[in-house]
This record gives sequence, C-alpha cells and structure tokens, in this order.
Amino acid sequence: MVRYTIILSCLLVSFSAVAQRISYSDIDKDDYRQMNFEVIGKVGGNINVYKNYKNNSDISVYDNGMKLKDKVRMQFLPDRVSNVDFIAYPDHYHMVYQYQKKNIVHFAVVKLNGDAKMLADPVILDTSHIETSSEIKVYSMIHSENKQRILVYKINRRNDRLYTLTTMLFDKDLQLIKRSVISTAHNSRDGVFNDFVVDNDGDLAFGRSTQSGNREYITNFHLFVKKAMEDSMMITEIPMKDISLDEVKLKPDNFNKRFILTSFYYGQRRGNIDGLLSLIWDKQTNTQLTTTRFPFNDTLRSDARADNSSLKLAFNDYFIRELIPTRDGGYAVVSELYYTNSRGGGWNRWDYLYGGMGMGSLPYSYYFSPYSSMNQWRWADPWNRWGTGNMVRHVSENIMIFYFNSEGKLDWSNTVRKKQFDDNSDMLLSYLLFNTGTEVRFLFNQLERREQILNSVTLNSAGKLKRDPTLKGLDRNYEFMPRYGKQIGLREIVLPCMNRNYICFAKLDF
Repeated sequence: MVRYTIILSCLLVSFSAVAQRISYSDIDKDDYRQMNFEVIGKVGGNINVYKNYKNNSDISVYDNGMKLKDKVRMQFLPDRVSNVDFIAYPDHYHMVYQYQKKNIVHFAVVKLNGDAKMLADPVILDTSHIETSSEIKVYSMIHSENKQRILVYKINRRNDRLYTLTTMLFDKDLQLIKRSVISTAHNSRDGVFNDFVVDNDGDLAFGRSTQSGNREYITNFHLFVKKAMEDSMMITEIPMKDISLDEVKLKPDNFNKRFILTSFYYGQRRGNIDGLLSLIWDKQTNTQLTTTRFPFNDTLRSDARADNSSLKLAFNDYFIRELIPTRDGGYAVVSELYYTNSRGGGWNRWDYLYGGMGMGSLPYSYYFSPYSSMNQWRWADPWNRWGTGNMVRHVSENIMIFYFNSEGKLDWSNTVRKKQFDDNSDMLLSYLLFNTGTEVRFLFNQLERREQILNSVTLNSAGKLKRDPTLKGLDRNYEFMPRYGKQIGLREIVLPCMNRNYICFAKLDF
C-alpha cells in the first residue's frame, strides 16, 4: 500500500510539472528598463521580440525554452521612424513602419521570417505631404480577427468642417484590394474619433463623439460603417435622449456579421455612472437590432465597489477594457477599477481617457491620428516619462465581467477580486486575459508579504470563477508585467518581466 501511495504521489508531481511550466530568458545588459518593446509572437517555431532603445532597433529570436538564438539589428530602418507595428502569422510576419524625410511621411512594410531575416526588400505602401518637419504619426493600421484583412487609414483635416478619410484595404500578403477617399462634413470641431475596427469581411466601423465643453461627457455619438468595396459610409446617430455616454467601445462580431457598441452612461451631468448602454448593428440589414440600457442596481454596486466606498460612486472609476462577442450572439463586457492619487493634482477620468486631445490637438499638421497610442490602456507608457515629477500612486483593483445574451439581457455577472497599487508607475498593474478555447484566464500580480506574486483566475462560459493554485516555478527575482504580455499559442503566453533594472521575458505553458 505504501508503494502504491509513493507511485501515485510521483504521478501527481509529474502531472503538476506538465500542467504549468515557466521559462525565463537570460538577462541582456542592453535591455534597460527604458527600452521600448513588443512581443511579436511565435513564428516558425521561434519567439520574436522587438526591442528599441534610442536609435537602435533589434529583434531578439528565442527558442521554445526562451534561450536567445540571435539578435538581429534592423539596419534597413531609416532615421526618424515614428511608429512600428507587427502582424504575425505561423511562418512569417509583416513589420509595418512609417518614417519622415523632410516634409514627406513614408508608410512602408517588410516581410520577415521566424529568424528575423528579410524575405523581401522593404516596400513603400503610401506617402503623405505634411506642413511641418516635426515627427508625427500620420497612418494607423488595424487588422481583422483572422488577420486576412489589413486596413490602413489616415485622416486629413485641411478644413475644420470637412475631414477626408483615406482607407487602404489589403489582403494578408499586403496586396491592395481597395483604396477609398471619402470626405465627411462635421458641424462641430469639438469631437473625437473612437475605436476604428475592421471585421473579417474587410468592413470598417468607427465612431465620432461630441463632448461637452469640459470634455466630461459624450453628448452626441455617430456610428460610421464603410463596406469593404464601397466608397461611401453609412452614418447613424445613436439615440441617447436623457443620458450622456462615457468612453465608447466598438467590436466586430464576426460570428454573426454585426458590430457591437457599448459604453458606461450617466443619467445627469456631473453625476455618477448609472449603467451600461449597448447597441448591436446588423450589417446584413444595415439596422440597429437592439439598443439596451442596463442600469446598475445596489447588488451590482455592492459587488463592484472598492472597500467600503459609497454605492453611488461604485462604478465611477471603472473603465471598459474588453468587449468579447460569443458565437451565440451574446457578448461579455470586461471592466476594471483604476484611478490615481497625486499630490500635484486630482484624478481626472477624462484626461485619462482622451489625454486632453481633441481634433485641434496638432496645430502644425493637417493630418492627425484619431487617438494617441500613449493614451491607450494597453500601450500606456510604463515608465511615466511624460510625468510631472509629482508623486503619483496608481491603483488598480477589481475586474468586473458582465455577460449579455443575444437579446441584450444580462445573463450573469461576476467579479475578480484584486488589490494593486504602485508609485509613479503602473507597469506591474492590471492584468492579461487569454483564451484557452473553453474558458478565459486572468493573470495579474498581487502583493503578498511585500512581494508581487503572479495570480491566475479562470472564468468559464457559465460565469463561474475559479482561483487557480499558485503558479509553480516563479522566481522571486522577476517581477511580471502582465498587461504587456501576449498569447502566442492555445495555452502559451509570453510575459515581459523586470530583473533589477533590466527587462527580460518569460514563457508560460499551461
């Protein structure tokens, strides 16, 4: 009996080792904490990571155990590169970048393999003339969920009342499918463009919101939809009546040929967040299928609030982070509590959302990017390089998930409990969400005995949460940055981490 017990224990230990494994990259003395980086993905069996520090751009190539195979200098990149993006496929990836020579901005692409070697010479996809020699971002790129459609766009505001949108739709090989130039009139320049998204058919959708004088509330919102092969847009005003909206999130539902729009809403000016507004736009009929206004009751407010704060204020510091459509026509809304405390000034929700940047934010150029990358949640600057020098405490707490069915009715809600804070930096805060096919998992740091410990919580399709056992193989010398991680396989993720003053990377296999 003792022998069988020992054998069973060995089997359990073996299973545990297979169930979760972590591999760390070695410390590279050139990877300072001020470095910019992006996890590109798993390509040709290798893991590629882009790194940029000052004027040097490299791609580090790691094997499946995070051992460095090569570090390739991107010597073809010119000076004054203002933006770099990547689209990864199983055996190659596109590196898309824009750079400036005098008053001309060039938008170019190069194709690389899993060893970070060029498969073809760089190709210029488009150029734009600007009125200043200052470095700016003119082009923005988005791609469909299946990565078969890539859309590049730019907006020219040569006339304050007339904006010209240029879109270029490409296939996965970056062969041009359709180029469109569309002008649209606006009655007010006090507006902001919201989420640009493209679905698997190549159809584009985005929103334009008009805010009050203090930029505090959205008082008017229009949804723009452009079919892939058309040179016109359908414009629909979203009815708000007696409410005002917060930041609007937009997502394509590729399962059901729809676009889903959602936002927190206010019942009165300078009031509290009262609920969620959701709208489903059907592409086949070009109509609004459902418009749902979901008010938060005291039970939800009690579940959402931090500590013993007021029920009325429970959702005032929540931000919508994810909008996830499901095959049956429903969708999940994932929100997170986040705020800052500063001795130098108060917390301003709207400066966080929009960075104080409206349409008149770039006076020296007729082109502008609809939203600044440094103001986006996932790409927020982790080192507070634009900070004022005042002590700022970043606080990130509960994650609240709502699931609405195909009729827009709430089926369930649940809350992931967490408490996170850090001073002058938010690099270790927030979470990474990744999908295993049958459930989603939240990874986040939790302060335990003065150490940041990586925690895992699993959510199934019925809305049930399960806090997973503490991850094995964690090294106390590494601090993870989950929000900058990336899923590279069904059960594989790569997380950047800090070891002293250097950035390195860890691969987790579940």
